[in-house]
Amino acid sequence: MEYKYILEKGSKKHICPNCNKKHFVRYIDLEKNEYLPSEYGRCDREVNCAYHLDPYKDGYALENQPPKERIYQAPTLPQKQTIYFPTEVFEKTLKGYEENTFIQNLLSNVPYTFETSMVEKVISMYYLGTVNKGYRKGAITFPFIDNKQKVRTIQVKQFDTSNHTTSTDFLHSILEKHYKNTEIPQWLKEYQKNDTKVSCLFGEHLLSKYSKNPIALVESPKTAIYGTLYFGFPENKENFLWLAVYNLSSLNLKKCKVLQGRKVCLFPDLSKNGHAFEKWNDEAKKLNTQLLNTKFTVSNLLELNSDKSERSKGNDLADYLIQLDWKLFQNQDTYKTPETYTRVSVATSNSKQQQKATNLQQDSNNIATEEEKWNTDDLEHFFKATKLPQSISFRGMNISNVALFVNTHLAMVKRNNGNRTFLPYFQRLEGLREIL
Repeated sequence: MEYKYILEKGSKKHICPNCNKKHFVRYIDLEKNEYLPSEYGRCDREVNCAYHLDPYKDGYALENQPPKERIYQAPTLPQKQTIYFPTEVFEKTLKGYEENTFIQNLLSNVPYTFETSMVEKVISMYYLGTVNKGYRKGAITFPFIDNKQKVRTIQVKQFDTSNHTTSTDFLHSILEKHYKNTEIPQWLKEYQKNDTKVSCLFGEHLLSKYSKNPIALVESPKTAIYGTLYFGFPENKENFLWLAVYNLSSLNLKKCKVLQGRKVCLFPDLSKNGHAFEKWNDEAKKLNTQLLNTKFTVSNLLELNSDKSERSKGNDLADYLIQLDWKLFQNQDTYKTPETYTRVSVATSNSKQQQKATNLQQDSNNIATEEEKWNTDDLEHFFKATKLPQSISFRGMNISNVALFVNTHLAMVKRNNGNRTFLPYFQRLEGLREIL
């Protein structure tokens, strides 16, 4: 198969229109021996950017097709096979919880210890494990399991008695050191060839089971665990399903595609100059345009209620929650004991952090339950700025007057914004924008 447009071969790179880094490979026209417009190409920062505008998929190739010539098909690039953790290696981590510092802290060392049943449930839910021997003995393992139930990687973290991180590693790196003076297993040799190790969301394997819940997305698995323990488990479909991306720079389209169709609230960590919030806020805006029927919202409560010291430390949501009684976030009827009321009373009366957590709970509840509104402004701006064809075939319809179709649909969704009866009108407009 011959193609008119291909990605330029060689090592030459250009500035990416998305991330502004010099990692962009442009498409070239083989017949004219020249570049396509500057927005056509692919950024090779697949984890941190993942920008790719393909001339065969956005209509450019069709619009520039000479008369009576065949339509070129998009080139199919070979997919590099992903190597996963073997089941038997992963299952060896699912024990040793009596030596697991993080787990034991939840049961006995944090200011407000958790019920054993809650801790057991979160262990089972996220497949938390333990490093059982070696120099990382007692560390917790956070497996990143994809939506096909495959283990992509296993993060290893050690904590002090206050559950603050003291070291971070990955199980494959620990195993490499373990086999340094012996033969490395074949699966590990192959696994080392993976371009990206953290290639899915932490907790991604839960998406199909809890398909109706709103999503809370944080940076680290630790924060996702605390979010679940404090705000409630996802058996209640109004509760958040807590997932993690791994770190600040890991929020991107490639990872978030599995969230399409969901309502997602982002909780970025604090940063000295607000960089973390701004970065995720910008990324959320892009994701809202890239994923149809998906809503990304960024919580700014930590930004509004943090002081200079908390920002400089890069505190996250877990740093606030750990200071508070988790019973305040749960159904109070379950815990009607004199001891509970005493602890609640003391915490409420003398803790500035308590008010922050109360506000956070209200904020998260509002995000999780608010009526869905559609972003009609972006659609209206797009269609006004785009030269529309006179007619088009679209989703089995032959639209003879595209401008009239757009105008009537826009009027309908603006007048009935949020009314799910009229959602098909909004979806047709989004689908048409995707094609154009």
